[in-house]
Amino acid sequence: MTIGVGGSTEAAELAAMTSMRGDVPPIGVTERQARIERAQALMREQGIDALWLDVSTSLTYFTGLRLGRSERLHGAVLPARGELTYLCPAFEEAKLRTMLTLGDDVAVWEEHEDPAALVTDTLRAKGLASGTVGVDEACPFFTFDGLRRAGNAYDFVAASAITAACRSVKSDAEIALMQTAKDITMEAHRAAARIMRAGITTTEVQAFLVEAHRCLGSDGPPPFNIVLFGEATAYPHGVPYPQTLQDGDMVLIDVGAPVDGYVSDITRSYVFGEPSERQRQVWNLEKAAQAAVFDAARLGARCEDLDAAARRVIDAAGFGPGYATPGLPHRTGHGVGLDVHEWPYIVKGDRTVLVPGMTFSNEPTICVYGEFGVRLEDHIRMTEDGPRWFTQPAHTVDDPFGYEA
Repeated sequence: MTIGVGGSTEAAELAAMTSMRGDVPPIGVTERQARIERAQALMREQGIDALWLDVSTSLTYFTGLRLGRSERLHGAVLPARGELTYLCPAFEEAKLRTMLTLGDDVAVWEEHEDPAALVTDTLRAKGLASGTVGVDEACPFFTFDGLRRAGNAYDFVAASAITAACRSVKSDAEIALMQTAKDITMEAHRAAARIMRAGITTTEVQAFLVEAHRCLGSDGPPPFNIVLFGEATAYPHGVPYPQTLQDGDMVLIDVGAPVDGYVSDITRSYVFGEPSERQRQVWNLEKAAQAAVFDAARLGARCEDLDAAARRVIDAAGFGPGYATPGLPHRTGHGVGLDVHEWPYIVKGDRTVLVPGMTFSNEPTICVYGEFGVRLEDHIRMTEDGPRWFTQPAHTVDDPFGYEA
């Protein structure tokens, strides 16, 4: 039997849990103000006169606001010089003001008015009768279409040249929040492995993971919660039907949850019972590919170099080539922070140079359709001394959580 898999119950595991949130502080106003100043400096360098920040994680990143998107326009105009202005429906102004921690300038629109016109009016009020406006990459098309019609005096470009440049490099405060989130999810993984039993369903494990993250101190339930057994583990994002665990099944769990909005994202694969030689071979190959990515993650390397390192290992074992299966059918990793998937991307064609403060996943999944799949996912943070793991990788196929290491 695989060490650390099975032998416990949901009730026993949840009863033993206490919050791991600790005293890690949320992002404060001082840091958010520094982020705005950094963005404004980049805007001036690149000739961008203002940013439109829609309801998105970029709005959260700069202002701390967390709003739910609807058809009604909310957001903020951030000029390259001067103070930002929040925009919202008039009947939401009082509520919005209770949520503000940075700045207090609010412009409003009534239900019969064109909210996109308020954006351009706000730009003009800041002395920008024309110029270049960076539009939030998460802005829905209907909002952008309105901006384009109301603001034909402006050139609209993607804001990602600014937002990605700021958000891709994490501060010490962000790293601490991410570490806490990952520690919580890693503990949830260990507990989930212990509750495995013949006959348990994937939906039962998913429900357990929701409750485990709550008990351990996450902001809320996991925004993604993939649990797969047997042949279904070959499909990277799962299948639309539940499975029931049987002896000898591969188990794959990919889950994460936020701490102050910063999301964890960890995957573990292991066998319920005794691994077969085929399972052992593929699991060990996956671990070798993940190790190759870490070894390639050197300051000055490009993101695509890491993807190539994983594929060299996988292709050399007779899998692939490229995205062909059996093999690795998707990119090797992605940046992580306020979004589960953000910049940079560990994939061919992403020539972003690794610098201190970057954080990204390392998950070169091997998919063998008709049999099973293996994904081992941990995250890397780049430091002045090179790469560091947030969580220690899986130990061995027989002892994935390293209980006997």
